[in-house]
Amino acid sequence: MKNVLCPYCGESAVLTDSIEVYGVSYGMIWLCKPCNAYVGVHKNSKNFIPLGRLANSELREYKKLAHASFDPLWKKKMQLTSCSKSKARKLAYKWLSSELNIDIKDCHIGEFDIDTCKQVINICSKYVK
Repeated sequence: MKNVLCPYCGESAVLTDSIEVYGVSYGMIWLCKPCNAYVGVHKNSKNFIPLGRLANSELREYKKLAHASFDPLWKKKMQLTSCSKSKARKLAYKWLSSELNIDIKDCHIGEFDIDTCKQVINICSKYVK
């Protein structure tokens, strides 16, 4: 199993059920108890691979805002072209990586810091009403 370190305090996060932070179980998460930073894990991941980086409350808010700006773009692409969800998301992340001038392999909101989330919001807000 992977050792997940907290970027805020350097402590190892613990694998726990999400009921610990949400009050309802949505699956497993990695949690840094001292910082209350956490991240979900990929569904059906036998090795409990994190969905991104551990995030504190401020970063979680910016990730939500980034997704609220970005997701309507790939959903609209899916609607207009009748392509699959995975293809629409892949194309949207390819476009976003170009806009952010980063490699596509590094382009995922789950991995972004606050500044990059702000860039996503700024870029995407031009296209979302």
